[in-house]
Order: sequence, then C-alpha cells, then structure tokens
Amino acid sequence: MAFTDWFTEYAERDWQQSTEGTVRYALVGLGWWTTDVALPALEAAELCEATVLVSSSAEKAGRLADEHGVDHGITYEEYHDGAAADAYDAVYVATPNAYHLEYAETAAELGKGVLCEKPMEASVERAERIVDACEDAGVPLMVAYRMQTDPAVRQARELVEDGFLGEPVQVYGNNSQPLLEMIPDENQWRLDPDLTGYGTSVMDLGIYSINTTRYLLRRDPVAVEARMSSHHDAFDAVPDERSSFLAVLEGDVQLVSTASQRAHTDTQLKITGTDGQLELRPAFHGECTLYASDGDLTVELSHDSFGAVEETTEEFDYFADRLLSEARIYPDGEHGLTDMRIIEAIHRAADEETAIELD
Repeated sequence: MAFTDWFTEYAERDWQQSTEGTVRYALVGLGWWTTDVALPALEAAELCEATVLVSSSAEKAGRLADEHGVDHGITYEEYHDGAAADAYDAVYVATPNAYHLEYAETAAELGKGVLCEKPMEASVERAERIVDACEDAGVPLMVAYRMQTDPAVRQARELVEDGFLGEPVQVYGNNSQPLLEMIPDENQWRLDPDLTGYGTSVMDLGIYSINTTRYLLRRDPVAVEARMSSHHDAFDAVPDERSSFLAVLEGDVQLVSTASQRAHTDTQLKITGTDGQLELRPAFHGECTLYASDGDLTVELSHDSFGAVEETTEEFDYFADRLLSEARIYPDGEHGLTDMRIIEAIHRAADEETAIELD
C-alpha cells in the first residue's frame, strides 16, 4: 500500500448511534476542571446539557448555576437527599479521587447513569465498590477517559487496526507538569494520600500513558516494574514526585513510561512497530497532534486537521449517546478497574523493588 493510502478522511463520530434526545447532567464537584473545561464542553455539546451543579458550598453552586444558565445549584448534602433528582439523567463525578465512591453510590441509588472521572477511586477496593453499586442498580457506568474520544487518538487507533504499525514492538509515554506552579498550594488534595490514593504522579498523569496505550493496542500489561522518588517537602506524603515504570504488555510489547508532578510540561506517546511509528505530541494536554511515519515519510495530522474538535465535548456526548442508544460503553467500570489494578501493581513494584505479575 502506498504511504498516502493509509490516510483517508477521518470518520467523525463513528461511535454515534443517536441523533435525537438530550441527556441532562448533574456535575458533582466544582473545581477548576469542571468550571473551566467541563461546563464549556457541555455548552458546546449536541446530545447533552448541564442542568444541576453540586458543591460543598451553596453559594458557589448557586452562583455558577446563574453564571452558566444552569437550572439548579445544590449542596452535596442535598444531592445525597435526592434534591433536584428529576432534573438530571446522569451524574458526572469530578471530586477528589477518594470521594468518587459516595457520589457514584448515590447516583446508582437514584437510578442515574455515572460518568466518573479517572482514576476511578483512591484504591482498587473502592473502585470495585463503584462497579458493584452500578451493576446492582442496573445503571450505566463510564470512566471519563477523554483521550479515547480525541480525534487524533481515534485516527491513530484506526491506523493500528488497519496494520500501519505492522507488529507493535515498543511504546514510550511521558506526562509531566509543574503542579505547584499550576496550583500554588502545598496542601492541595493531589498531594494528600488520603484523597489521591496510591500516589500523585502515576495516579494523575501516568494513567494517561497506560490507558491510551491500552485503547490503541487493545493489549493489557501482564507484568510491571517501577521506580519512584520524592524530593520536595510538599511531596513528603506521596512516593512518586518522580516515577518511571516498565510494563510488559500482551504479546511482549514493551511500554516504558515516565510521569512527574514537578517537572517541565511535556506530554507524548510514541508507539513503534515493525513497519511504522505513531506519535502523539502533545499527547494528553493541549491540542493533540498525530505524527505517522514509515521511516521515510511522516504525515502530521494537527488538531485543525480534525476540525479542532474538543475531546471533552466528545466525551460527554459519547456517554449521552450510549445512554440514549443503550449501545456498549467501551471505557466501562471493568475497563477502569484494570487501570486501577495496574497502578496498584506499579506502586507495589516500586515499594518492593521487584517485578509484579498481573492476573
């Protein structure tokens, strides 16, 4: 096949099954991600809208509801009591990790679909309880892996599926950011193990390399090794200010990943095969760009190549489409649990300084 023949027009929203109907979301947790990213994404969505905002502060919930034209602003306590339950169909949980369970359980009890931010919870055991609660209540559960709806990532997936790489051989992923410059608070929740979970860099950043690789290659790790260290006083309670790990995927594909919450911003994912190479750079934050190379020629597919589609809007519409059509959810609870088990194994491998095999 000629090199250019690999690149056909991107099949926009190849996942979409529904063209009618609207899913109403309650947004639980009004931190910067929800206010700066999720709310604007929902305002641009086609199949869904925000109708309820939930916060610890009644004043904040009401103020933001007024600012964004959202019908209801309620407190966490009111949410658990079922306030405004008739005004929404699904819940987006974007609180600190260790609080996901309680809000997912309430959503399940109320019969609402659950879109839970990644990572699913602070531990494998608590993530399992989310899955059980949703299964017992018969409500849909999706983990919010927005990269799976990014057009550049979906184009990369199509190329992998069509055989562009040949046989996958190795993967390199990195995700780093200067957390204390972004949020100048040494007591923030991402540095509190009671709230974040096993650590900070792998839980919050390394998970992108893990999950995006799993999505692209449809292969899971069978063994991991890892190294971690913390140096700054703000990271005293977490083990992984700096982290690296090696994961052996099914078929003996080697994944090497680095992640740090105290480093220059950099995100990339590179997959090398016997016949070609795919690279996402920037990969996980910013306007994701895909580079595809066969060794002699390289094609760059920028954010604008896909009509500047915003992946968080796609994520909300994807889940809405699944609720409206009852089609299969790919990043469901079991999918998210696999990532949690991988992350737990990575931390255990670093702590025990040995390779850990995964079942």
